[in-house]
Amino acid sequence: MNVSLTSPLDMHLHVRQDSMLRVVAPLSAEHFAGAVIMPNLLPPVDHLERLLWYTEEVRSAVGTATFEPYMTLFFRDYTEQELEAAKPHLLGIKLYPAGATTNSEAGVQHISAMDHVFRIMQDLDIPLLVHGETHGFVMDREREFCEVYKHLATTYPRLRITMEHITTQDSVQLLDRFENLFATVTAHHLVITLDDVVGGLMNPHLFCKPIAKRPEDRDALLQAALAAHPKIMLGSDSAPHPVSSKECPGCAAGVFTAPILLPLLAELFAQHGALDRLQDFVSSNAQRIYRVTPPHKVVTLQDVPMTIPPMYDTVVPMWAGRTLGWSVTAVH
Repeated sequence: MNVSLTSPLDMHLHVRQDSMLRVVAPLSAEHFAGAVIMPNLLPPVDHLERLLWYTEEVRSAVGTATFEPYMTLFFRDYTEQELEAAKPHLLGIKLYPAGATTNSEAGVQHISAMDHVFRIMQDLDIPLLVHGETHGFVMDREREFCEVYKHLATTYPRLRITMEHITTQDSVQLLDRFENLFATVTAHHLVITLDDVVGGLMNPHLFCKPIAKRPEDRDALLQAALAAHPKIMLGSDSAPHPVSSKECPGCAAGVFTAPILLPLLAELFAQHGALDRLQDFVSSNAQRIYRVTPPHKVVTLQDVPMTIPPMYDTVVPMWAGRTLGWSVTAVH
């Protein structure tokens, strides 16, 4: 059995900077035609000059690979002039509630105070990408943030809003209520629950934010992805950290999936008889939602086993050492 995917896209990707960038960016560029690059560096990518610099850093790291980095700015109090100048160079602006995840301390303290920025974005048709969590009890943070999504979707009806890396039934249900809400879903949230992270000995390489939730939440995400819900797209949230930052007290949040995404998804969709809908999840929906035309790249996968390496440089991937039933056999 095999499947060919045309111009697969990862609509939520962390490639970091410096030596880590040079390790992980080529792994995404090998299988994907493009990716949405997150801006939470230190310091964040929050002005045009830094955006242009980071774009060139990513392009340099992937070398000659057929790969388009779709860039984002870190949300702050922008002027209309700043956003007009940046618009030709970016896909959207990423909003982080302050302190919600890795390198988000400079994020938004009070979303209600940013009305003028949302209105500018709506007028300029710049999409808003949101890490949707409150600071409440950890299992409830995304569900609680649904009220914020409802407010944003109704107050700014022409603003395209992406709920990033959704993990709950509640978020899936919002997609059918508001025309301007869309969502990315990670591969790992389609297959794991919180029990996989802390049900036995803690597995730090499955610890991420938002945290994995209950089986019924995972199943709602999986059902939507397998059904090729037109408002859902792959956004891996692949987030590399050196092993020293994962296997330690104060474990960093992030699951590194970039090298195994397409084999993992092909195996998952094949198990459910949905290989014919994988193209929509990994590319077609994203192209339509974001109105992008990625470079042409065809990736062929077959039900040929691959063993996940124990490490990529200093980064341990999800399910290191496990064998997947599918692998990439050709890229052209």
